[in-house]
Amino acid sequence: MKVLVGLSGGVDSSVAALLLQGAGHEVGALFMKNWEEDDASGACPAEADAEDARRVARQLGIPFFGRNFAAEYWDGVFAVFLAELKAGRTPNPDILCNREVKFRTFVEHALDLGYERVATGHYAQLRRREGQIELLRGADPGKDQSYFLHALDQAQLAVAEFPVGHLHKSEVRHIATEARLPTHAKRDSTGICFIGERAFDSFVARYLAPKPGPMRTPEGETIGEHRGLQFHTIGQRGGLGIGGRRGGSGEPWFVAAKSASDNTLWVVQGEHPALYGTRLRSEAIHWIAGTPPAAAFTCSARIRYRQQDQTCRVRVLDGGSADVVFDQRQRAITPGQSVVFYAGEVCLGGGIIAASDAFLGGL
Repeated sequence: MKVLVGLSGGVDSSVAALLLQGAGHEVGALFMKNWEEDDASGACPAEADAEDARRVARQLGIPFFGRNFAAEYWDGVFAVFLAELKAGRTPNPDILCNREVKFRTFVEHALDLGYERVATGHYAQLRRREGQIELLRGADPGKDQSYFLHALDQAQLAVAEFPVGHLHKSEVRHIATEARLPTHAKRDSTGICFIGERAFDSFVARYLAPKPGPMRTPEGETIGEHRGLQFHTIGQRGGLGIGGRRGGSGEPWFVAAKSASDNTLWVVQGEHPALYGTRLRSEAIHWIAGTPPAAAFTCSARIRYRQQDQTCRVRVLDGGSADVVFDQRQRAITPGQSVVFYAGEVCLGGGIIAASDAFLGGL
């Protein structure tokens, strides 16, 4: 096949290109620049990543393309990210980035360049059977990225390849070292998709002006002032400026809820019941197979990346949303994040959390 690899300048995509080439495919590389404002003090400026990608392509002897998708990223990902923060929710831009940029805009350019498939360094696997494409967890449980890919549809998965999905990270590092790839020792990026590792509060403050408001307890006591709801997320410990406050239990303070209507941040001390819920309501669910397994069924789910699987019962509602009831209490169910469903190793799909039965959850 002719496969265009999204070469990010990291070790995972570098090994993906190497493995595809070793399997006899005609491989090309494309570096996506999706953010215009490079921060010279950042850990991974785009130009450094681009140069690393060029070096890998040069070593492998494959064509290299550079493309600027900043406008598409802003419209399809970052504008939504800011709108969600402004509404008091906690969005996950990586999920949108995969759906709108890596497996839409990138795919369109790959096809225009004459390639049949696209490949990335994601830790996930695909299984093609019975006219359907299943998205499977990555073999390395510590690196599995199926959570971030759950919003892809059958057409997107049909042209996708995940060459390192069957490997553990240590194996990927070993392959890169043995091949003497320039990126073999490069550390993993953990920042916002394509934006990088920046101080979150100061970065967000460039686009959303701080709007201070009261911090209150469920008991109705006002105990301080927050700088802006966009700087906080449910379950957060620290950064509240009330750690040394006298009185109370002496335990750490946590964010329990955010109320955008009156700009209030609700906080609790210790493992307060307000931090927990057993039920959530989602927005419309994206099912990878196109339809849910049944109108009501039992499966496992995650409400955040790296969470252990949680058994739950799912009831699909009119309009495509879902009512999800967990067997065990869940800590910090966060509107704006995604609930993602699994049947064993198969990712079924997921959707954005709208509300929960936790404190001020709306159910």
